[in-house]
Amino acid sequence: MAVTTRRPGPPAGATEPAGSRTDRNAFARYWHSRWTEARRSWRLYWQLYLLVVLPVLYFVVFKYVPISNAVIAFKDYNVIKGPWGSDWVGFKNFEMFFANPVFGTLLKNTFILAFYLVLASFPIPIILAIALNEIRDGWFKRSVQMITYAPYFISTVVVVSMTILILSPRIGLVNDALGLFGIPAVDFLGDPHYFRHIYVWSDVWQTTGYSAVIYMAALAGIDPALHEAAKIDGATRLQRIRHVDIPGIMPTAVIILVLGVGNMMAIGFEKAYLLQNDLNLAQSEIIPTYVYKTGLINADFSTATAVGLFNSVVNLCLLLFVNVAAKRITGKGLWG
Repeated sequence: MAVTTRRPGPPAGATEPAGSRTDRNAFARYWHSRWTEARRSWRLYWQLYLLVVLPVLYFVVFKYVPISNAVIAFKDYNVIKGPWGSDWVGFKNFEMFFANPVFGTLLKNTFILAFYLVLASFPIPIILAIALNEIRDGWFKRSVQMITYAPYFISTVVVVSMTILILSPRIGLVNDALGLFGIPAVDFLGDPHYFRHIYVWSDVWQTTGYSAVIYMAALAGIDPALHEAAKIDGATRLQRIRHVDIPGIMPTAVIILVLGVGNMMAIGFEKAYLLQNDLNLAQSEIIPTYVYKTGLINADFSTATAVGLFNSVVNLCLLLFVNVAAKRITGKGLWG
């Protein structure tokens, strides 16, 4: 009869030390199950994953990879040495920008123009969407949508050209209309006080129809039973808009407002640069146009990168601040 011996096991209550075979086996089982789940998900939804590949590559190549070159802001960039071989200067480029006499003017012009644009462009699409939502005539509703939506597809260069022609002191339609009332011609683009109004309201005209589509989609998702119940309770049309429509689109409006405020400092330089001239430079010179002139025209890449990085940091701070404020006031934010 064979005698078997058992190897004595660990005493009761004892545990194996960290990094033991039990831990390694549990780790291997965990990753094996995750890999199996990933393969199963790929087999079921491979078409959706393929659709995501191009957008992900776009963001990686054009958004995340260029972030590494932001190191130029802390260097005395030399084209021959490259971003990583250039001499390190620390915060010298930022200090030079902050000490520049135009720093205060640039910051003031950018903030005022950006806030003006957000305040003007935020409520008007909501008003247009609610008004279109209340129209029952299908032909008239579609016509208004098409007319207000079409300017969005006009390029910035064409919009600026139209603006310059319409506001021209000699052949512009606006000055011709003013002349009918005996008012002398006004050089709108030569007076810096008119620049912000021209910039903002031409942008509102161009983007209102497009922005209203988002709110109309949100209005279409409101339960019709809420309107029926409000009618039964005797609510007027304005009361239904106030108590049903506006609360229904509030989450969408908050997200768009947060994104708009967070993108304020990234205001496009194309229109500002094209509308800019020596006469209105006092209010038309903003941070994006300064970065363009410094970096591309004057070839001072280090200073331009430093200014752009400062601009991005301010954008991020505004985004986080407005998101927290919206979360506290409305209970809705960008991340839930």
